[in-house]
Amino acid sequence: MNENSKAVLLLEDGTTFYGKPIGKPGRTTGELVFNTGMSGYQEVFTDPSNHGQIIVMSTSHIGNYGVTSSDSEINQIQCSGIVVKEFSEIISRKLADSSLNELMNNSKKIGICEIDTRNLVKHLRDNGTMNAILSTEDGVSIEELKEELKKVPSMKGLALANKVTIEDPITFQSSTEETKYQIAVIDYGSMRNVVRFLNNRKCEVKVFPMTASFQEIMKYNPDGIVLSAGPGDPNAMEESINLVKQFIDSGTPIFGINLGHQLVALSQGLVVEKMLNGHRGVNHPVINHKTAKLEITSQNHGFVVTRESAEANPNIEITHSHLNDNTVAGIAIKGKPVFSVQYQPEQSVGPHDSGYLLEDFLNILN
Repeated sequence: MNENSKAVLLLEDGTTFYGKPIGKPGRTTGELVFNTGMSGYQEVFTDPSNHGQIIVMSTSHIGNYGVTSSDSEINQIQCSGIVVKEFSEIISRKLADSSLNELMNNSKKIGICEIDTRNLVKHLRDNGTMNAILSTEDGVSIEELKEELKKVPSMKGLALANKVTIEDPITFQSSTEETKYQIAVIDYGSMRNVVRFLNNRKCEVKVFPMTASFQEIMKYNPDGIVLSAGPGDPNAMEESINLVKQFIDSGTPIFGINLGHQLVALSQGLVVEKMLNGHRGVNHPVINHKTAKLEITSQNHGFVVTRESAEANPNIEITHSHLNDNTVAGIAIKGKPVFSVQYQPEQSVGPHDSGYLLEDFLNILN
C-alpha cells in the first residue's frame, strides 16, 4: 500500500469516510452492504451473488491468511469494491497461493482500509443499505463524486444475474464410480459448491445458463432441478419466473437456493420485497418448523419473501424462519416435489448445519 495515498468512501446520504487505498487504483460504485462473517473473506469477495455491491467486512483483520484457488467461487473478485478496517499484506497460511492484494489487482478491483468499519456498519444497520462510491484517485473532489453517485441505479428493480451466468451449458461428471441421477442446475451466478456436493453423491450435473429454454433443459431429461443463488432483484426477472413456473408445472423435483428460492416464490404469486439491511454472514439462526431444530446458517441476500403473502397462499408451507427477525427462510409447495430456502446449505465456509437439505432433495428423487 502507498502510505501517502488517500481513499474516500462516499455514501448516498452524504456520509463520508477517508482511509488508505488497497488493490488497483481507480473508482467504483455499487450498493454498500455489510457482512458479519469472521472468516471466509475470499469466498465472499469471489461470490457472483455479490456482483454490483461494495462489501464492508465487519471483522477487524482481512487478508491475513492470503488466498488460495480452492477457496474461490470463481477465480476473480466479483464484488464492486472492498471496505475493511485492518488490511494485511503478510500471509500466515502455508497453503496460500498469493495475497489478497494480488488477487484484487489481478481482478482490477479497488478497496479502502483503515476506516472505522464498526461505525460504518452501525450506520448501515440504522439507515439501511445504500449506494456508495469509492475512489482511490488523487485530486478527486467530493462534489464530483456526488454527481457520479446520483447516476447509480438502485438495486431495487435491477436484474444482475444475466451478467454473471455462464454462457454455455457445462456437464460435470459424477466423482464417484456410480452415476445415479442427472441433475440440471440453472446458473444465476453461484453454483460451484452445489455442483461439488452433487458430484460427490453419485450425480452427473449439467449446468445451464439462465437463458436456456424449457425445452433445451428438459431435453437433458433431468431427475431434478436446482435453482442456484445469484445477484439482483428477482422481481426484474420475468422470463426466469415463467421458466420456473414451467418446471413446477411439469412435476420435476426442484430445490431453490437464495435467488432460486425467490423465483420459486414469485412463480406462485408470492411477494418478494427489498430488506432494509439484508442478511450477509455465516452466523444466522434459522428454525426448521418440521423438526423444531435450530440451524446456524450462511446467508447472503437483500430481498425476502414476505410472510403475509406466504401465509395467505393455501398451497405454500413455510418450512423455515429466521430467528432474529422472523422473516421467511424456507418454503415448500404442498403436493409437489418443490422446496426452497433463503440461505446456502452447500457452503464450504461457515456452518454445515443445513447440508441435509441437499440430501433431502436427493431423497425426493428416490
